[in-house]
Amino acid sequence: MATSAEPGGLGLPPDAEPDLTGQLDVVGRVAQSSNMALLCRVTGSDRHVIYKPVRGERPLWDFPEGTLAGREVAAHLVSRLGGWDLVPPTILRDGPLGPGSVQLWIGDPFDPVADDAVVDLVPAGRVPPGWLEVFDGETPTGQDVTVVHADLPDVRSLAVLDAVMNNSDRKGSHCLRDDAGRLWAIDHGVCFHASPKLRTVLWGWAGDPLPEADVERLNRLLDCLQESAVAAALEVLLPEDDVTALGQRTRALLRSGRHPLPSHGWPSVPWPPL
Repeated sequence: MATSAEPGGLGLPPDAEPDLTGQLDVVGRVAQSSNMALLCRVTGSDRHVIYKPVRGERPLWDFPEGTLAGREVAAHLVSRLGGWDLVPPTILRDGPLGPGSVQLWIGDPFDPVADDAVVDLVPAGRVPPGWLEVFDGETPTGQDVTVVHADLPDVRSLAVLDAVMNNSDRKGSHCLRDDAGRLWAIDHGVCFHASPKLRTVLWGWAGDPLPEADVERLNRLLDCLQESAVAAALEVLLPEDDVTALGQRTRALLRSGRHPLPSHGWPSVPWPPL
């Protein structure tokens, strides 16, 4: 596996993001992660990152082994190319346990960002103003609840980006707002599969027309995908079939002009949803 996929030369300013190339000092492990995820500090800076080494990836039946780190980086690259800018800076590089993805940690790692500003649980049927219903459920203690998400333009744009990336695991806890209120999306190791696998909690706009701003982003991404440098960068990060499918999904979204509907042949919501 190559250990870098630099944005310079892809029409992206190389100095627009923090430097994540310094030595990584391991601080601890994210215990609830299904794959190895290590909190690290970049030596000589105040930046913390999440480092996911390829050797710590758990084998999956539907994703080729050793490809999750590349998918994390591809998510950031696609988000930037289209102009969504919702995925934290992420690179592919060597670390203490070999090659892996390294992503800027959002917020203070010792005072985690709240993850209920985008997706939340409310008492069944009591959807507050400014929120959209996703589905009804029951808590482990038997309480009837409704899963809701914020009805905001940036969340809606994330739903479009997820459709482009074919995100198979958009949980509520993967949607964060920093102290300035900016939306960030994390955990993209199971994106970009060539087969339809969209699984998300952001279904509130299913079937609705796409916002004009996101149509513009889709067109911008499609233009970028025609460039040889972009194709070469993505082929470092993803299997060839997945790169092809990325372009096909982008064109399909532009043709339909609408948010996708849940599939009847694949679970539409990840578990757990939050």
